[in-house]
Amino acid sequence: MTDSLLTEHNKPSAIQEARLWQGDGWTARVIKNEDDDGWAVAMIKDGEAEPALVGPWTMGRDKKNPKPLDGTAFITLVKTANEFVRRHEQQLHASLHQSIEVSAAHGRVSVALDIVPDDDNPQAILSARDDSGNLLAEVRVLPSFKLNRASAVAWADSNFAKPPER
Repeated sequence: MTDSLLTEHNKPSAIQEARLWQGDGWTARVIKNEDDDGWAVAMIKDGEAEPALVGPWTMGRDKKNPKPLDGTAFITLVKTANEFVRRHEQQLHASLHQSIEVSAAHGRVSVALDIVPDDDNPQAILSARDDSGNLLAEVRVLPSFKLNRASAVAWADSNFAKPPER
C-alpha cells in the first residue's frame, strides 16, 4: 500500500473507484469472472487474505465492461457480506458446540459436546449437567463422537463412563 493511501492514523483511507471500493471494514473488488465472459465482485474483510464472498456482478451498458461500483451498491454488498460471515460463524459454532437434554436415571441431564478444532491435536469434551447446572461428569472423547439422544442416554445410564473410542 502506498503512503498516499495512508492517513495520519496509519489506516487505509476510503477508496471509491469504479472497480474498487473500501470502507466499513470491507473492500469490494470487481474482477473478471473466470468461469464465463461476465464479471464478479469479491468482498474482502479487512485483515483477511481471501474473499469472504464472491458473487456475480452486473455488466455495464456496453455489455463488455462491468457496471461501476457506487455507494448504494457498496452498502448492499457490505450488508450481504456481513450476513454471510455471521451465518457461517453460527454454523461453525453449532457444529463445534452441540447439546441435548435427556431423561436418564439421574433425572433431566443436559449433555454437551464441545469440539476443539486443531490441526495437530483435535479433541472434544463431553460433559453432563443436572437441572441446576451442576457438573455431573466431563470426559475427553474423539472429535468424531456423535452426540444424539441415544448416545447421551447411554452415557448417562453408564454412570458417565468414558464412551468407547471407535
